[in-house]
Amino acid sequence: MARKTRTGFTELLARPDLTLEMVSDWLDDASHEERVAAMAGTSKADQRRLFGLAEDSTVSLQDLVPPDVPDRCEVVFEGTNTLPVFRSFQKRFARVGDQISGYNEGITRPLVGPGYFLVKNTHDRPRWLDRGQVVVDYFEVPEARPVEGWPEVKQNHQGLQRFVYHHTRDFLRKLSDHVLIGEAYKEETPMMNWFTLVRVEA
Repeated sequence: MARKTRTGFTELLARPDLTLEMVSDWLDDASHEERVAAMAGTSKADQRRLFGLAEDSTVSLQDLVPPDVPDRCEVVFEGTNTLPVFRSFQKRFARVGDQISGYNEGITRPLVGPGYFLVKNTHDRPRWLDRGQVVVDYFEVPEARPVEGWPEVKQNHQGLQRFVYHHTRDFLRKLSDHVLIGEAYKEETPMMNWFTLVRVEA
């Protein structure tokens, strides 16, 4: 079978009968490079629609850091957001014991900081569970650097970070085995911004 292309994914998104299964099949059959390119080609309207399609998806902490990844080893996701500039970024995750945390990497990190976070299930928060089964929570940060070589841990109210990460949460849903989609909230208010994450295979 011929490899799918970014144009093919754009055509898929144009279908009025689009389902999550169709999106998952396309992404699961694609290469990593094709997944990243497909997500980079999505518009804000595309990501909003994909987030809605993934409403009933099942996502867990193991989708962020698979169980075979040792503690304190990073798992990198290539991200594409719906902001007008600086659309490309990375979210980097690691597990230490039973806690998963991470930070944001990209060209804006020297300016706005790493944006550390903790990752949690939302099963005990019904209002949050409707948004996604996993939340990237910037209200809390790890006590110490989870991975050697990662930037210094800073609270998100410090410096220019407060304009980006302070009092923010990202709720995640699953598009495929390698691809997640999230929506950002400030406090309890949706920011009307979405992003996709494509896991980089070690």
